[in-house]
Amino acid sequence: GKICDARAPPNGPHQTPSLLPGRLSAPTVSDAAHISSPAAASRLHASGEPADFTLLGVLGLSDVVPVRLARWLPHVLGVGQFMLQMAWVLRGSCFMAQFLWAVLFLLVSPGNGFYLPGSYMHTYSQGELISAKVNSLTSIETEMPFNYYSLPYCRPKGGIKKSAENLGELLMGDQIDNSPYQFRVNVNESLFLCTTKGLNENDAKLLKQRTRDLYQVNMMLDNLPVMRFTENNGVTVQWTGFPIGYSPAGSSEDYIINHLKFKVLVHEYEGSNVEIIGTGEEGSGVISDMDKKGMSGYQIVGFQVVPCSVKRNPEDFSKLNMYDSIDPVDCPMELKKFQVIRQQERITFTYDVEFVKSDIRWPSRWDAYLKMEAGSKVHWFSIMNSLMVILFMAGIVFVIFLRTVRRDLTRYEELDKEAQAQMNEELSGWKLVVGDVFREPTCSKLLCIMLGDGVQILGMAIVTIVFATLGFMSPASRGMLLTGMIVLYLFLGIAAGYVSVRFWRTIKGTSEGWRSVSWLTACFFPGVMFTVLTVLNFVLWKSESTGALPISLFFTLLALWFCISVPLTLVGGFLGTRAEQIEFPVRTNQIPREIPARKYPSWLLVLGAGTLPFGTLFIELFFILSSIWLGRFYYVFGFLLIVLLLLVVVCAEVSVVLTYMNLCVEDWRWWWKAFFAPGSVALYVFLYSINYLVFDLRSLSGPVSAMLYVGYSFLMAFAIMLATGTIGFLMSFAFVHYLFSSVKID
Repeated sequence: GKICDARAPPNGPHQTPSLLPGRLSAPTVSDAAHISSPAAASRLHASGEPADFTLLGVLGLSDVVPVRLARWLPHVLGVGQFMLQMAWVLRGSCFMAQFLWAVLFLLVSPGNGFYLPGSYMHTYSQGELISAKVNSLTSIETEMPFNYYSLPYCRPKGGIKKSAENLGELLMGDQIDNSPYQFRVNVNESLFLCTTKGLNENDAKLLKQRTRDLYQVNMMLDNLPVMRFTENNGVTVQWTGFPIGYSPAGSSEDYIINHLKFKVLVHEYEGSNVEIIGTGEEGSGVISDMDKKGMSGYQIVGFQVVPCSVKRNPEDFSKLNMYDSIDPVDCPMELKKFQVIRQQERITFTYDVEFVKSDIRWPSRWDAYLKMEAGSKVHWFSIMNSLMVILFMAGIVFVIFLRTVRRDLTRYEELDKEAQAQMNEELSGWKLVVGDVFREPTCSKLLCIMLGDGVQILGMAIVTIVFATLGFMSPASRGMLLTGMIVLYLFLGIAAGYVSVRFWRTIKGTSEGWRSVSWLTACFFPGVMFTVLTVLNFVLWKSESTGALPISLFFTLLALWFCISVPLTLVGGFLGTRAEQIEFPVRTNQIPREIPARKYPSWLLVLGAGTLPFGTLFIELFFILSSIWLGRFYYVFGFLLIVLLLLVVVCAEVSVVLTYMNLCVEDWRWWWKAFFAPGSVALYVFLYSINYLVFDLRSLSGPVSAMLYVGYSFLMAFAIMLATGTIGFLMSFAFVHYLFSSVKID
């Protein structure tokens, strides 16, 4: 059947949100994303033998190299060895030769491959005790996470212990605690947990509210989220987590899930000499199977659950202690046999577990969560659509350069001086604004600041997506993606300072005031984010949600920004003052040229230009929004990287065409228009986000949830505006500089 990953119970049409009309499949992993996928690593080491390609093994490419390409590998390696010899001859002449030697040595020398992303591979012995963990309760109705133990659930015997979390997990509102659910490897049993005291008014009311808000329990075993399967119109639907309870249609009562039937898939492992690099919550480092005790055992490769609501008489369990055995339980189908949520009601919690041997290998265990059916066709359709837009725009740019600009310049250069002087008097179009085209724009400091921040955001996005495509940010490492983005953003402050100050020098002709520009560059985008997130955090804090950032984390983020980003931005600004100044090819007149009246306002053209970049990314935007707000796994970073590269090309082409059109109508105020032409895509992104809220997130309830959604959507659109605007401006600046460098007009 088709697969859908979401954290919502299947109790109604709005709880099984389809990605496209008539479709329940949730495409969440691409072929490109399998470059370093667990499946590839599994097949790579299925024989237990070490791989023969160091670089390909590290990147996880050795298992996905096409057969035709593999036939050419010996020839490629032969050429590489020849180049190695050349680099060895030049080893003392230059740094680049030494660098080339080092890179080629990695490519052609044999070595052991290893699987990079994920967590440590645990091997358990027969009967070994393992415990499940619980994360925050989540809901697609409210988008506000809450602590698992905020509800009257059974507590562990040794007390509640929080797991260490990285920066990304804290920002996402995760709160991972231990749980009372324990299993003995390969031992099937049914166990009693506890019987609660009679529910007081507050507990009963809270349970009812959380049940009606579709809150899910997110449990994990060996870092693997629990999943459940349901049948919906003959289609098998996969969900992560399980609901707190049920609110059946036509019933005034709410029923709690108080019995869990777990199925744990285990793979019998014999051991090999494979090395694993752990990057999950257990820590990082290299671990060899030689270090594993016993060299064999069982690995957990699947964790499934069937949630049940079972009405019981608490007196029947009054003499039992936690983890005492009970008779196996069958899930009832009639409502009258469900455990109702009611004041003074005592609830008995039990569970049973079944261990099933599986052929799934440990590196492949995440494939069930990242499975994609026909979704790749949608992504490829988006990419082909974007390529058509790019080719269309490239044709326009080709005409501008070769048939218009180059023809005019060639004809002009063939004239003698007297004819050139006469032609200067008959100039028209873009050639008339030669004395004003490089005139300082209004709010030039703000433009430089936004360019610097745009470079910082764009660099962060490209590097993050490249690393994610190579598999360095596995979903097994929760929060790693967000943590990596923050770290990259902080260290790319040096690029932001350099770009903003260098353009400031170019526009002003002097470095005076560069410190102010650097400081404002470091504060502009983070200041906007801090303001919005502070308001949203206050809302979450008032709701007692785990999504609210603790004050200590706020100060930690401020310290990281002040101690890393700000100094690096100032260093980048200083380097910008020392870089070679960009000289304008023509002089600027003292008196500005009057701009002819236009039949239509230029801002309409600027707004219209944003539709082309939006057409490139809107399909991928849908999947990203579904991942964020519906709790689905997003792992199609290969497609996302392609879309990002296409977006860069489209933004550059759109900006160049619009700039040329403005110059042709003698409008020399091109600076801000070149920025906002591709940057206006942010407006369409924000409007599409609102459309997604209204039509795809119909279950989202309450003003608080809507405020959170709109706030995060605004930040996303604002970041996209800075990044795309920077792409367009830099390309337009290069185009205008090249264009007027070829003109010899005084």
